[in-house]
Amino acid sequence: MSVRRYLIVNADDFGQSPGVNRGIIEAHEHGIVTSTSLMVRWPAAAEAVEYVRKRPGFSLGLHIDLGEWVYRDENWTPLYQVVPLDDVAAVKEEISRQLAAFRNLAGRDPTHIDSHQHVHLREPARSVAVEAAQKLRVPLRECSRDVRYCGRFYGQTAEGSPYPEGITTGALIEILAHLQPGITELGCHPSAGQDLDTTYLHERAQEVKALCDARVRSAVLHMGIDLCPFTAVRDLSDHFGVATAKK
Repeated sequence: MSVRRYLIVNADDFGQSPGVNRGIIEAHEHGIVTSTSLMVRWPAAAEAVEYVRKRPGFSLGLHIDLGEWVYRDENWTPLYQVVPLDDVAAVKEEISRQLAAFRNLAGRDPTHIDSHQHVHLREPARSVAVEAAQKLRVPLRECSRDVRYCGRFYGQTAEGSPYPEGITTGALIEILAHLQPGITELGCHPSAGQDLDTTYLHERAQEVKALCDARVRSAVLHMGIDLCPFTAVRDLSDHFGVATAKK
């Protein structure tokens, strides 16, 4: 087993708004972001795809979008909801529709699959997403043996309270220092604008600053971490001798 550490830095929510697009592009061109996931339902999705089309080394995955929830009065309530999460047929149809929309926009299959607020980790969305990933032979976040997921770079607690210390340059370097051997995906949510109706808004600009900080790039080099996109996973997985998808 190789002791090398490979890091995919994946920016979620590409296409959700022009500001998100600008932030992700900045974090890719001037920072350590190597991959992104597309929200096909949003009006800036076509603009996002056009950027990636000219950059084949920048991986583009599908960010399944079934809704967004906020924590209020000790309960999670929907900011918006695309389909009922307990309706198997509706969830399957919507995920299939979003995959078809991705192919229509990008002209190809996604290099990986994940979801908004990790909704694919709950049934029935999990089974549908696992089946889609297995057919495409691509990684599914937190459901693939060969890609470990790290969600520690985030500016809120699990209940949505501010946690600014989670998205500082120092916090990011600390995450890098504790990467394990093999392939790790680090999730992030950069944005250069305030054009979103979401409770995770102001934190996004700080993420851009940390991701583009020269000290982070220096840390990557000093620690011998190999930055890579999702397109490298299959070759690396063959090297490690592991499978891509698991149930």
